[in-house]
Amino acid sequence: MHTRSLGQGLQVSAIGLGAMGMSQSYGPNPGSRDDMIGVLRGAVDRGVTFVDTAEVYGPYVNEELVGEALEPVRDQVVVATKFGWHISGGRMAGLDSRPEQIRRVADASLRRLRTDRIDLFYQHRVDPDVPIEDVAGTVGELVAEGKVRHLGLSEASAATIRRAHAVHPVTAVQSEYSLWTRDPEAEVLPALAELGIGFVPFSPLGKGFLTGTVDPGTPFADGDIRRTIPRFTAENRAANLALVDHVRALADAKGATPGQVALAWLLAQQTWVVPIPGTRRLERVEENAAATAVALSADERAGLDALAARVGVRGNRYNDAGMSMVGR
Repeated sequence: MHTRSLGQGLQVSAIGLGAMGMSQSYGPNPGSRDDMIGVLRGAVDRGVTFVDTAEVYGPYVNEELVGEALEPVRDQVVVATKFGWHISGGRMAGLDSRPEQIRRVADASLRRLRTDRIDLFYQHRVDPDVPIEDVAGTVGELVAEGKVRHLGLSEASAATIRRAHAVHPVTAVQSEYSLWTRDPEAEVLPALAELGIGFVPFSPLGKGFLTGTVDPGTPFADGDIRRTIPRFTAENRAANLALVDHVRALADAKGATPGQVALAWLLAQQTWVVPIPGTRRLERVEENAAATAVALSADERAGLDALAARVGVRGNRYNDAGMSMVGR
């Protein structure tokens, strides 16, 4: 797999791997811990050098999984993790990006990840009670100490990104972005292009919807986050199938899968866009990685854009509480 450059010259594989679903959010994991270690190591064997986790996934257990899996190949990969939550009783209990909390999380994450540095340290959600200048400054101090290599932000507004970048260079911004989630296009992507910051789309396959494997009758198990997302009600799934049907038709014509077309569309947006699809299966890692070989013409991309604009998307991408924490 070829590589791409985020901000500050950070080189990563063109397709990364989001590890969250190995520990939470998509119902019971059919595989064992050893199976997930095998998927993570197998991904590296196949050229994936960018792995994403966070302390809040589990919480904590996802970092421990990633740490154990990648310890033998640590120097071959870029590991990203995140801070910014107050965790109490094993659950998220609000935001906390105070400088002392950022430092506590960094030290704990380093232990769980079995490493001496965090390659990319994201603020998971913007904390309105802590100036972003203080956040960027604290991570800058951790960079100076060698504990962190790069600063990232997640789901931040263009204005917040600019303020942080003025204090310490921001290497990457991570937000939801896909054919059916276009929020970053109006303000965030232009700001990143101007400032030389990379963009890391999470849920690039629409939490599975853009793979063509989810329809109005698909059941979601207990613990599956999609049961709480308005976009995934049966009614809204039925309304949103027009986009997937077009993606599937284009994929069939190109001898690709719908997921590969969705990823290829993202890769074609900018050379500094690096999607991080999540999976629990090595064959899906291989399928996603192969999206780098799927070329979409300008007309094909325009057709996808025109259809998405025409049919729209029914339902928000988070519930009201989740939507209140993005774009700050």
